[in-house]
Amino acid sequence: MPKILMPLADGFEDIEAMAVVDILRRAGINVVIAGLPGNIVTSLSKVRVHTDTRLLDEDLSKFDGIVLPGGSAAVATLEKTPSLTRALQDYAKAGKFIAAICAAPAMLNKLGVLKDKKATAYPGMERGFERPRTDRVVVDGNIVTSQGPGTAVAFALKIVEQLMGREVALRISQQVVA
Repeated sequence: MPKILMPLADGFEDIEAMAVVDILRRAGINVVIAGLPGNIVTSLSKVRVHTDTRLLDEDLSKFDGIVLPGGSAAVATLEKTPSLTRALQDYAKAGKFIAAICAAPAMLNKLGVLKDKKATAYPGMERGFERPRTDRVVVDGNIVTSQGPGTAVAFALKIVEQLMGREVALRISQQVVA
């Protein structure tokens, strides 16, 4: 079973985090939600979430992949976290799984992770990408990107497909009537 890190900071997009965690866990993927700076973070719509752990307590090299929800304020905080930015660059070099939605793909672009990759982001945030796409969800090798809250379920199902196979993604899609 893949072990995936989802870092959350204040201002994260509710749907992009919670829908993705729900879908991935239904598929049997071990998702560890890590808060920054502490175990309690507040979403963009002011929902307080108690995370599984603190990001600063985790060895980021021990995960099979990282999934980044959006929310501009949250992404700005994550961008200032050296352990996470270093891990994302290391994952990209090693071909490990990375997924990002909404504002988070722009962070990947700043880090050089999207070099020579097709990717999408919240409309307008894909400016500066080498190979921007307007699709709702884009897969290029080990990287999955998506546009925003309205694409969160499709994004999550694509992650399941990449990590667990098409059959599992189809089963989960049918369960949630996607």
